[in-house]
Amino acid sequence: MTHTVIGIFDSKEEARNAMNALVQNGFIQEDIDVSTRKKVSETDAGTAATDSSSGVGDSISNFFNNLFGDDDYMNQNYSNVARETEGIVAVQTDSRDKASKAAEILDNNGAIDVDERAAQYQKNTAQSSAATQNRAGGEMAIPVIEENLNVGKRAVESGGVRVKSRIVEKPVEETVRLRQEHVVVDRRPVDRAATATDFNNFKEGDFEITERAEKAVVGKEARVVGEVAVGKTVEEREKTISDTVKRTEVDVDEINSDIDARRATDKT
Repeated sequence: MTHTVIGIFDSKEEARNAMNALVQNGFIQEDIDVSTRKKVSETDAGTAATDSSSGVGDSISNFFNNLFGDDDYMNQNYSNVARETEGIVAVQTDSRDKASKAAEILDNNGAIDVDERAAQYQKNTAQSSAATQNRAGGEMAIPVIEENLNVGKRAVESGGVRVKSRIVEKPVEETVRLRQEHVVVDRRPVDRAATATDFNNFKEGDFEITERAEKAVVGKEARVVGEVAVGKTVEEREKTISDTVKRTEVDVDEINSDIDARRATDKT
């Protein structure tokens, strides 16, 4: 898909510099179209804007009509701005990424903001039309402008605290008493007559005696022993903002032609 990127420049030199920058950044010169012409005066620009049959105005309008199609807003804005400039650079690209890169290069080399310039153009046109109507009606209107002081507020960072938690270790000691069993074999000499019980035990056999011992068992229990609470308090204060504002003051002085004429006669 082909993408067309348009850059409008106030001077021919800026348009040529933008073209050279595009070539230096890998764009093919055959894909770049540079149109330069003499800048139209404000009077001629107004005439060209209203007379679509004029050569310059018609060619510019046709160019942007072919580019933007039925988008009257884009056609009018670009046409009005282009009539007051000297250079137009059009770049043909085959991808959206290349189109974005071309637009960035054109902006860096002085391409004007079309929306901003179009808004200023419309404002100037409206003021010129109002002035023309005032002159035609035999009167001149002096605008009275007054500035107002608008005081707002915005939140900014003024400080704070950073809370960190970390794990530390410390050695501890506990004493525990442990019990341990030992088997003791005691051979004792005996000299007595054998009893029936002795004869019953007079047979082969074995038996075991088990020794037992206690060992220390270590366990850990985590308990919450405190806490650190972090919060914020809010306080409000009043601040008086001092500044100056401007306004237009119109002084009207009456001119008496009869008195001025008599004063001039007395002096002679």
